[in-house]
Amino acid sequence: AQILSKGELQVSDKERHTQLEQMFRDIATIVADKCVNPETKRPYTVILIERAMKDIHYSVKPNKSTKQQALEVIRQLKETMQIERAHMRLRFILPAKEGKKLKEKLKPLIKVIESEDFQEQLEIVCLVDPGCFREIDELIRSETKGKGTLEVLNLKDVEEGDEKLE
Repeated sequence: AQILSKGELQVSDKERHTQLEQMFRDIATIVADKCVNPETKRPYTVILIERAMKDIHYSVKPNKSTKQQALEVIRQLKETMQIERAHMRLRFILPAKEGKKLKEKLKPLIKVIESEDFQEQLEIVCLVDPGCFREIDELIRSETKGKGTLEVLNLKDVEEGDEKLE
């Protein structure tokens, strides 16, 4: 009976270990997906992020979501390496009337304007910090009274299948 009970314990330990390793990998994957090297603007590989997490001795918290932990990891990695959240690419289409005025209000929130087209309406494709998304969304909604549209062109936060591709 002794062997059986001990044997069971080892399995569950091993399972727990496997589960934590899986979470560690998931967290590293989320971080790699969401972040870039600000100098090169290129993403980091999952393996590199895993190595960096080991270097800072990050320990997985089994009771916290991998997404929460990924944000924590990003904060901690910023102290030891060049890393920042990747930008979101957005397209907004604004009614001509409000377009120009609204563009001025949006400008401080935009990192890079990639393209701008102004015919019957103002269409802008730009890069923003993910942290500014809600503010931009609310600005466009309130200023255009729902006539403007905001579309996420690519973002790692978007669940697969949610992305609208033209």
